[in-house]
Amino acid sequence: MNLRALRWRRWIVAVLALIVVGIYIARLMSIQIINAEEYKKILDGSYISTQVVKATRGEIVDRTGKPLTVNRMGYDVILDKAWLPAASQNEILQRLMQLCEELGEEWTDHLPISKWPPFEVLSGREESMNKLRNFLGIQSYATAEDAMYQLVQRYKLEEFEPADQRNIAGVRYEMEQRGFAFNVPYTFATDVSIDSVVRIKEQSYQLAGVDVVENAIRQYENGLVAPHIIGTVGPIYREEYPELKEKGYAMDDIVGKEGAEKAFESVLRGTNGKREIHLESGNVVIKDVESQPPVPGDTVVLSLDTDLQLTLQKALEDQIKYLQENEPEGKGREADAGAAVVLDVQTGEVLAMATYPSYDLSTYRQDFSALLADPRRPLVNRALQGEYAPGSTYKPSTALAGWSAGIIDKNQLVNCQQAYGVGSHVFTCLSYHGPINVVRALSRSCNIYFYDTGRRAGIEAVDSMAAQLGLGESTGIELPEKTGVRSNPATKLQKQGEQWYEGDLVQSSIGQLYNQFTPLQLANYTATIANRGKRMKVTIVHEIRDYSLQQVVQSTQPQVVQVVDAPPEAFEAIIEGMVAASRPGGTASATFGWYPVDVASKTGTPETAGLPNSTFIAFAPAQEPQIAVAVVIEKGWHGYTGAPVARAAFDAYFGYDQQAPDPAALGEEAAGEAGSVQQQAAPVAQEEEAAPLP
Repeated sequence: MNLRALRWRRWIVAVLALIVVGIYIARLMSIQIINAEEYKKILDGSYISTQVVKATRGEIVDRTGKPLTVNRMGYDVILDKAWLPAASQNEILQRLMQLCEELGEEWTDHLPISKWPPFEVLSGREESMNKLRNFLGIQSYATAEDAMYQLVQRYKLEEFEPADQRNIAGVRYEMEQRGFAFNVPYTFATDVSIDSVVRIKEQSYQLAGVDVVENAIRQYENGLVAPHIIGTVGPIYREEYPELKEKGYAMDDIVGKEGAEKAFESVLRGTNGKREIHLESGNVVIKDVESQPPVPGDTVVLSLDTDLQLTLQKALEDQIKYLQENEPEGKGREADAGAAVVLDVQTGEVLAMATYPSYDLSTYRQDFSALLADPRRPLVNRALQGEYAPGSTYKPSTALAGWSAGIIDKNQLVNCQQAYGVGSHVFTCLSYHGPINVVRALSRSCNIYFYDTGRRAGIEAVDSMAAQLGLGESTGIELPEKTGVRSNPATKLQKQGEQWYEGDLVQSSIGQLYNQFTPLQLANYTATIANRGKRMKVTIVHEIRDYSLQQVVQSTQPQVVQVVDAPPEAFEAIIEGMVAASRPGGTASATFGWYPVDVASKTGTPETAGLPNSTFIAFAPAQEPQIAVAVVIEKGWHGYTGAPVARAAFDAYFGYDQQAPDPAALGEEAAGEAGSVQQQAAPVAQEEEAAPLP
């Protein structure tokens, strides 16, 4: 090898050595100077864990600020999949259930199957049972025993006793429905006592994966106040999650399920925050930083008045029980359910809304199965979801239709001879009234007058006026409602596939045939008459405030949605007739003949497939109206049986003491709605309603 070649090799080696040394120096600078902190954390084994900080749910209060739902801290028992051994989770659940039974704690279990063999579908839970059948992939006719067999196989429960199989399967099924996963803990029981917390912690050595966490618990100041309106909250189920995930919900969040809790979920929810937990090796917490504080939800101020709400609820319940105890069989004794609504005439705000039978939100979870099984359906909000024929409470609408069509005025008379022939049918009235005008026809609830008015005005005019007054139309309330059905040719064609006859029109004109409306619609219709044709959008919200109640976020403004096409003198005549119905000789005089202010009212006794219902509408004061009331009592028989419920609402609102009616104020038809049935020329339906004769 020559000297020149050796030099080149030395230079190459030297350059390579310099490059390698340079790389090492740069790397050392990066580690020790530029990124020293990061590498120190890695060396120390430190890291940051991010946790979600749940926002406090907004509260619900009444219009005066009285709390309806509030939050308090409580304890939940949860299952954490990261620590729950899959091979022994059934045994752990069995131990946990036995401990809870000993402690008197209930756990979440919505399986629609009885607790002990022979297994049966729980009463009122057929819909849930169908959901279970679909989940298990079994036939729609499969029995509860069939479903239990599938559940035992699915969850490997063959070694357990039948009762334990049922309990464990109930929880395992619920865990699947809730999407139990490593990042989604399962809430086994809520709001357990502090004594139970201690016992569960003591037993933790044999309850792997079971933990107790502190959580905000929804509390009701009085669970009996408007439960159908306030509603409930609950966990997110698997089928709900895809949609809610898009809105930023986690699988273990709580959401509104019914009523205002659901309707105002976006307002009540709030915004979750974030917490950074800095840890070093050995999971030792270095510091806890709330990087993004949670924002609590806003407070929903409902338009309800708690005192008026309780008065209305009690009056409705008391009246139904009074009928059960005092009325004859077949004439009111069978009354067992109903609804009543009080509206602010000027604003459209719901001041009170009662449904009977009802339930207690405070014990809703414990009572759920019994409530579902009750044939009276106490979970149904009859004020919004019940649809009833209005009966003679519909007659003011027919009168307005006739007046607007130029068929009647205040002086025009119809001769009531108790019978009204249309083709081969004869429709009847409960009394002989002779020549009668609209004012007296309303006060005495004369069928003949409204048969004739409706027939001459025509179905288009009658139907159009009812729609303008809000019957069969959405009220605009923020809660789910049915919109009812108006009796017209389209409805008959849809329901029966038959053409419309003139006899259908005369029945429709007194609120029968296909007419079906909710108590809320009847109340809004009444308020529209009180407003002389100005129909307001109905609302259950007075305003939205921040969580502290210090700042108004949104204030509800009265909104007119319809101005009825009828002359002012028509409304004055109809209101005069409704006032006369409350005075001596009118159909509601037994209740209001003595009342301190003028009450405009109308009674109704609509036919049903069974016993007649009772419908009653009223507003007061007649000339400067403030509130409107509608009452429906199922199988209440006489329209005037709802009047005491309305009176209780007026007494509470105006500050009057209830007192017995003055017998001297009662007129010739005060004890009934349209006189004696003994002088009938032919059989008719009860009270002022009538059926066609062949």
